[in-house]
Amino acid sequence: MNPISNIWNHPKTSAAGLLIAVASIASVLSQQGVTLGTAGAGTIVSLIGALATALLGLLAKDPGSSSVSTGSTARLGAWALISLLLPLPFISGCTGVAVAQDIVNWTPALQGAVATVDTTASLLDPVAAPVFSAATIGFDAASNLLVSQARAYLANPSAGVLAQMQNQVVVFEQQVNTALLQAGKIDDQASQQHATAAIQAVGTIVSAILALVQSVSTKAAVAHMAAQAPIKMAAVKLYGNSAQAAAIVAAHYGEPLTQARLQVAQAEQEASSAGF
Repeated sequence: MNPISNIWNHPKTSAAGLLIAVASIASVLSQQGVTLGTAGAGTIVSLIGALATALLGLLAKDPGSSSVSTGSTARLGAWALISLLLPLPFISGCTGVAVAQDIVNWTPALQGAVATVDTTASLLDPVAAPVFSAATIGFDAASNLLVSQARAYLANPSAGVLAQMQNQVVVFEQQVNTALLQAGKIDDQASQQHATAAIQAVGTIVSAILALVQSVSTKAAVAHMAAQAPIKMAAVKLYGNSAQAAAIVAAHYGEPLTQARLQVAQAEQEASSAGF
């Protein structure tokens, strides 16, 4: 097949293939630490990858002419999904400072989720309330410390402060997992649902922060973090709510739920693969 005539006869297909290649190369470069400089709070490489993905999405949505077949449109839609499944900006290709800023940006949502936990005990039955309060008593201190460390890293992006964030996000993640296991033992079904929903809202944000910290940590550091996490994600997966998690992520990043679901799924997969 003549490649020149193929490009001429199938411009949308060729453009889609080129955009996928650009997004794929940008993803690999980001994973290898190649940035080509900064662009705002991110890098030029991550910006190029994001633009390629966005253009591919627009191309897939373009109705085109009436001569375009349903099969071609379906293939373009599938390619757009493949591009979205590549490593996404919020969990890869970020600088340490950008990660710290994103953690700070999560502060209002995290504090709101923790405040909800503080008031949830009043909604539970008398037997469940003290169990829930005891399980979540450390959330306020853990969230305040993590945010303080992120702000400290913004002021002084050093390996020492990064190590403190790595340690604290694992401590907080383990507190959430422990609380979920305790809430799962609540006998009253209505109280259990209230309890697990409130804890999981905090857990979603902590998991997002864990993914961010992972993205700027060495393999050795991630392995050390995972070794400090005895309660694995698989042990609390039963109490998760993927729809709630996606809604929280979508609201924070101002993105479609479809993309947020992919981000949540990928973050969970990366954490699980790392040993969390």
